[in-house]
Amino acid sequence: MKISNFISFEGIDGAGKTTQIKLLKEKLESNNYKVFVFREPGGNKVNEQIREIILSKDFNITRESEILLFLASRAELVNQVIVPLLKDNVFIICDRYVDSTLAYQGYGRNINLEFIKKLNSFVTADLLPTCTFYLDIPIDVMIERKKGGKYDRMEQSGLDFFKKVRNGYLELVKYENRIININANREIRDIELDIWEIMKSNFKGVLK
Repeated sequence: MKISNFISFEGIDGAGKTTQIKLLKEKLESNNYKVFVFREPGGNKVNEQIREIILSKDFNITRESEILLFLASRAELVNQVIVPLLKDNVFIICDRYVDSTLAYQGYGRNINLEFIKKLNSFVTADLLPTCTFYLDIPIDVMIERKKGGKYDRMEQSGLDFFKKVRNGYLELVKYENRIININANREIRDIELDIWEIMKSNFKGVLK
């Protein structure tokens, strides 16, 4: 089930998702839409506590526990937050969603992709965004942008891990029409304009 006013953003760390989500939210609000932005994991009190566990460097979490924590958070977000909000003239923007699990835990952690797809389907009841913006940057750009910053547990997974994650996203783009590959190694304004043109194309006669 795809919902026309549900949009997600994907990308490796440092791709600029937070910035572009903020700009899209402002643009949609200028078109008189109410916009809700959520991050994964996160979205309510339960999920914020799950987020702390997942990202904490104090824990050495197995890949099996990691994926189940992400999926538990997603189940809460979809059922307790997103579904009740989906209605006319409301946009939902999610910072990461089902594709993150395929990229990070599937390609990155080498967990069976078909198994992950079944789990994603179960926890979301097949709720998918109509449009997913994948912000793509090379690994060396990610390293440069993250230089000097603090790293959480996921961000400490190593260079080979992030190479596999990025390659995973590029594979997903090939067969999932919903995912739009955006070159994010450019000026912020250029990326913003590309995203808005795609939004206008998806919502012809509605957005300006």
